[in-house]
Amino acid sequence: MTQYSALNDPEFDTPGKSKGLIDVFRHRYLLSLLLNKGIATRYYGSVLGWVWSYIRPGAQFLMYYLVIGVIMQAHRDIAFFPIYLFAGIVAVNLFGEVLRNTTSAIVDNRALVQKIYLPRELFPVSAVGVALVHFLPQAVLLLVVVLLCGWTVSWLQVLAFITGVAIIVLFALGLGLFFGAINVAYRDARNFVDLILMFSTWASPVLYSWTMVYERAPSWLYHLFMANPMTTAVELFHDVFWHPLAPDVPRPGDLLINTFIGIGLTIFTLVLGQFVFRKLEGSFAQRL
Repeated sequence: MTQYSALNDPEFDTPGKSKGLIDVFRHRYLLSLLLNKGIATRYYGSVLGWVWSYIRPGAQFLMYYLVIGVIMQAHRDIAFFPIYLFAGIVAVNLFGEVLRNTTSAIVDNRALVQKIYLPRELFPVSAVGVALVHFLPQAVLLLVVVLLCGWTVSWLQVLAFITGVAIIVLFALGLGLFFGAINVAYRDARNFVDLILMFSTWASPVLYSWTMVYERAPSWLYHLFMANPMTTAVELFHDVFWHPLAPDVPRPGDLLINTFIGIGLTIFTLVLGQFVFRKLEGSFAQRL
């Protein structure tokens, strides 16, 4: 095959040419290698290892429950408050894991980025996989607790759970692609991510009920609050795990509409993150 015929071959790919997130599906083997590497090194050298997947959310839950639930008496206003609280914590922790991992994915894999070409999106997507593996023990623990409390499952709840997880993962991935690309050149991006994570627990109904915002905040602030994709995801988690145990508690009447708004904002964030990532990925190797 001559040089010119090779260039006209539909199977021929120009080195360094990326098709974005679509390339991740074409390199599933490389993705599995990166995922296994991330899982294997997650708690490398740690004595407790994966037990930390239970200790961290457990300690976080205990702190919030004592301060918000017992001292501030929030448990009086919200039925089954421990389950309400833990469901929100599990959702927010997944968001934090995905966003934190994807933002640092390129920098953490600088040795590979500098030495060999492969679709750069493989690194943040594999980081999402590691975050999901870390999320599973928390979700299983939550499932066991609600089952002991008499929880039953329906197909609608399964759909709501999948939708909530998808919103969290794709929203965080979009933000991670955006800040991860900027983080290669300017490490300040990681500080912005830390600010987002600091506010994420308080900007969604994890420690309090949506009714408090509805009753006390201006109308525009309430609608902005409900349009937040994380608010949508947390309320979906509440619908799945908490509301079947407290069916008499009122739910947001516009939750379905806000779910579609959250999905729309999630898709917009993912497209924007991918656009910025592709614009900057050509200089990753030089800047690292």
